[in-house]
Amino acid sequence: MNSLDRPLIDRVAPSRRPPGRIAGYQRWRSLLFMHWPVDVDILRRLVPPELELDLYENKAYVGVVPFEMEGVRPWWWPESCSMSFLETNLRTYVIYNGRPGIYFFSLEANSRFAVWGARAGWGLPYHYARASVKRTDDATGYETRRPRNGPSHSVRYRVGDEFGPSEPGTLRHFLLERYLLFVERGREMYAGQVHHEPYPAFDATVFEVQDELIAAAGFPAVTAPPAFVHYSPGVDVEVFPLVGVT
Repeated sequence: MNSLDRPLIDRVAPSRRPPGRIAGYQRWRSLLFMHWPVDVDILRRLVPPELELDLYENKAYVGVVPFEMEGVRPWWWPESCSMSFLETNLRTYVIYNGRPGIYFFSLEANSRFAVWGARAGWGLPYHYARASVKRTDDATGYETRRPRNGPSHSVRYRVGDEFGPSEPGTLRHFLLERYLLFVERGREMYAGQVHHEPYPAFDATVFEVQDELIAAAGFPAVTAPPAFVHYSPGVDVEVFPLVGVT
């Protein structure tokens, strides 16, 4: 059955601001969403069994998303002391108890303090990596690599026309509009939620891409360009605490 046909899955509800205390603030900027289809059986072996795979028209996807993090801080930390760094995440899409969200295979950041904080506080699989972004009039280049010749990712792309709002039920909404993450800590599953305005989404053209992060997570290495590419200039984000869901 197509995951969009399941009546218990509300794909708009996670975008609503939850009640309760905010854990922190972030600004996500210059996000490039690249997606490749992957074999469902391989994906099933790599995702915790408690999580259902979230498929679009019976197809599974992994996404590599390089972007810039700005103003990262706990709610009680002054803006003047906030952190900024480059991040690249490798993710797929899952469902837990009827709630659609993200499962991260890896996250790269060029801030050791951010990596330590995310691992200690959230249990997320962050890795320190050297990273850079270069912009010209024609294109943007982004590179990240873990130390000691670890896996890397590089891409050169150009932003195109604006799409407008992503409508629920479309592939773009399925890939972009995700507000929940699920992470396994010990033997328990936790959910984290963010709140922001819907992404302003643009078309984008990838000129070159070389990726080793997907293979490092246990998938066959990708040699083809991404099947779907989207860009967003960014959103301002409220982050809410992790909550146990088991």
